[in-house]
Amino acid sequence: MDLLVRTSLLTRRAIRRGTGVVFAVLVAYALAHGAARAALGLSAAVVVTLWVVMLARCVRARFGRSMQLPAVAELELGMLLAVGLDAALLRFDGSLVGPFAPATYILVAVIAAFAHPAATVAVTAWVIGLDATLRYTLVGDASLATLAQRGSFMVAFAVLNLTFLRAEVARTRMSARARIEAELARLKEDARRYRLLGAGEAEQQDGKSQDRLARSSVEEIHQSVHYALELLRRTLHLHTAVLLWLNDAGTHLRISELSTVSDDMHDAPFAAGDGVLGAVVSQRARVSLSNLRPSFKVPYYAGPCPVRSLAALPILEGETLRGILAIDRAEDIPFTAEEEELALQAAHYCLRAIHNERVFVQLERAKVEQGKLYRAAQALGAATSEKEVLEAGVRAAREIASFDLAAVTIYDPETKTHEVCAAKSASGEIDELVGVKFAENSGLVSMVVKNRYALPYKGEFDAGKQVVLSRRFAWPKMPSLLVLPLVLHEKVLGTLILGAKRRHAFGDAVRPTLEVLASHLSVSLANARMVQKLEQMATTDGMTGLLNKRAMLEAAGQKVAASARFGRKLSVVVTDIDWFKKVNDTYGHDVGDVVIKGLGAILTRQKRSTDQVARFGGEEFVVLCEQTDEAGAMLLAERIREELEKTTFHSAKESFKVTCSLGVATFPEAGRDWDALFKAADDALYTSKRGGRNRVTAWAPAPGPTHGRDGGERRAEGRLVKLTALPNKRKVS
Repeated sequence: MDLLVRTSLLTRRAIRRGTGVVFAVLVAYALAHGAARAALGLSAAVVVTLWVVMLARCVRARFGRSMQLPAVAELELGMLLAVGLDAALLRFDGSLVGPFAPATYILVAVIAAFAHPAATVAVTAWVIGLDATLRYTLVGDASLATLAQRGSFMVAFAVLNLTFLRAEVARTRMSARARIEAELARLKEDARRYRLLGAGEAEQQDGKSQDRLARSSVEEIHQSVHYALELLRRTLHLHTAVLLWLNDAGTHLRISELSTVSDDMHDAPFAAGDGVLGAVVSQRARVSLSNLRPSFKVPYYAGPCPVRSLAALPILEGETLRGILAIDRAEDIPFTAEEEELALQAAHYCLRAIHNERVFVQLERAKVEQGKLYRAAQALGAATSEKEVLEAGVRAAREIASFDLAAVTIYDPETKTHEVCAAKSASGEIDELVGVKFAENSGLVSMVVKNRYALPYKGEFDAGKQVVLSRRFAWPKMPSLLVLPLVLHEKVLGTLILGAKRRHAFGDAVRPTLEVLASHLSVSLANARMVQKLEQMATTDGMTGLLNKRAMLEAAGQKVAASARFGRKLSVVVTDIDWFKKVNDTYGHDVGDVVIKGLGAILTRQKRSTDQVARFGGEEFVVLCEQTDEAGAMLLAERIREELEKTTFHSAKESFKVTCSLGVATFPEAGRDWDALFKAADDALYTSKRGGRNRVTAWAPAPGPTHGRDGGERRAEGRLVKLTALPNKRKVS
């Protein structure tokens, strides 16, 4: 059905787009019959106006935002331009071989450069065919040689532009993309060297925002450092002031920022021990040199040494060497202690600028993470059911980290078993995992529950060595895995499992936030269970697990209203246990409770899925049968009576059996509201009791009075009633 709808929509769009093609063919037909050389009039103005409108529509369709059916739009555009150009040539040049005739080749070249290849072929064929048709009808030139010559030129122009221009455009795009990627890689490397980003942090789901933040901080650092170096160079009359930064391994130095008058700088990384700077790296002390010669190796210069004096100062962060600030002069003037102290202050300024940006990035990152956790807490707080909590938790986790599979397990400490209660991938639910149960084992889930600590340690999964659930239920092979404990008040409720096809998906950048999310998820899951338990306590009978009286009255009002609205039958069966007081007196109340539970179990087994059963109190039960007439309700009541009669109960004294009496009333004959309907069924039950018990009685209208349980006369909807009983499957009046 979806394919049919899409095909229909595409067909409608193609027809709508095809109006330009039809218009171009009609204009070509008119040109072939001399319309371009005729006197201008109203019809010519209308045609020109339509041509302009359709041309504008094609341009908008081709270069606008929609980009729907671009090949058709390009074909229309090419055909309209071709007929417009030929009409102009015939009108103002008088023929198709005049001085402006090569404009046709230019048109073909432009179309080939920008249009879809299929549209280029179609437009080229159209231009050649239109040219041949007009030459034949207007000039009488049917020469195949002329047609072949002009057609060859058009095809050559189209092929050359289609091949070379597109290749050049592709090369330019690739070159620009490579330059951009190289610049981004350099900025990212600078961010890592300045410790603005952790390892693998930019690959997280919010890597783009982290990249933007890091790039802006790197640019801010470069501006601050360049200002300090430029000021230092101008103040001390230096040749170069350069900040060199160590890589993470401490093996290579690279120019971070500089201010210089030289063009011969070495931008590539160089070994930290090279040249005159090696002593600074090894001894972490200032080095001041003078009377340098061109043969001396200064690593940040590509050629011979152009300076005669140099001072290099280590940049230390605590006890760790981060980089070197080097200053030099072209003159052989040694640096004084005051100048070196000024350079040292500039180095401290550069280090402080880097530190400030690092703090800024951390604060911004913390603000982003807090926003995610705040939204997660809101979503989890709004969820009231266990299913809603799990869905909200998975959505919140997806905002923090990118993953391909998520699952939630619940742990039962009494049976010491785990159960997968939810499992989702990018494509939807994973039915083969949901409902899987497994006992405690050496798998990661069991270990996380025991230790209350997230595993694996580095978030890397080795399917050959690690087991997630159990050996019977294999976890999909994904390189990244994180199993988080759901802990509440030192009690483990279960685990949240995340898996990703991308490596290093759960690094230090997202792991702490996911652990906080797991804590929120634990609280919300416990709250949802408590709400569910309270709802169950408020609506169910504690002894039998059936609905209680309040819940049944609420459901009954809705069912009666629905039956009245849609004209459907609705029956009520009321039953209680015969001589139940004698059971309690003879065998004790604990045995009486067993009998009540037994009747509740029978009612649960015999009812349909649409029926509702409630314990009204004591030994009295009510069954509400939707879309059931009197005959169906009587059959249900008889099955209940028979099964209870066959059931044997046991006590400390002896085994015994009990029976029950039942009354049936049907909407709308027995009453048009719940009170009347229930009263009729209750009267029918009383008749069963008076008729000898262990029988079913259906309500029926009759002229005579009847007596209720209190001995008084009762009426139903103003009518006196008689009751029909069915003892032992025989209906009597």
